Amino acid sequence: MIGGAVRVGSFMVFSVPITVRGYELDINGHLNQAVYLQYAEHARWELLRASGLPGEKMVAAGIGPVVLEQTIKYQRELHLGDEVTVTCEFEFTGGKIFRMHQQIVKLDGTVSAQIEVVSGILDLQARKLVADPGAALRAIAESPDVLGL
Repeated sequence: MIGGAVRVGSFMVFSVPITVRGYELDINGHLNQAVYLQYAEHARWELLRASGLPGEKMVAAGIGPVVLEQTIKYQRELHLGDEVTVTCEFEFTGGKIFRMHQQIVKLDGTVSAQIEVVSGILDLQARKLVADPGAALRAIAESPDVLGL
């Protein structure tokens, strides 16, 4: 497993280290804007895996995560070789959706980007969101506490 989770107040915050690679840069010499979202998605999948929910396990259970909306606020540019930590915390508030709060943070503590994600869990057969995504994940996760459940 890459990364790890720690409790911060009532939330579990998971983080993954990443180093900016040359092929991810744009013509301005900084990290391409789309790659920030790839880093965020990578952290989400690593969090699911750390909780005992690799993709194939969810598919076998007939469910899958879906992103319904995401917003990114770019705050500081990243350059070749920068080492960052990508955080991810889930917030289950009831209903069919849940939120994920993410940050991309340089080693010196500078926040490079903040990503807010609205997500749900899709019933792969019915092609509709499940009524209680937290319960669906808790039922098959080996470590639901990593998800904040």
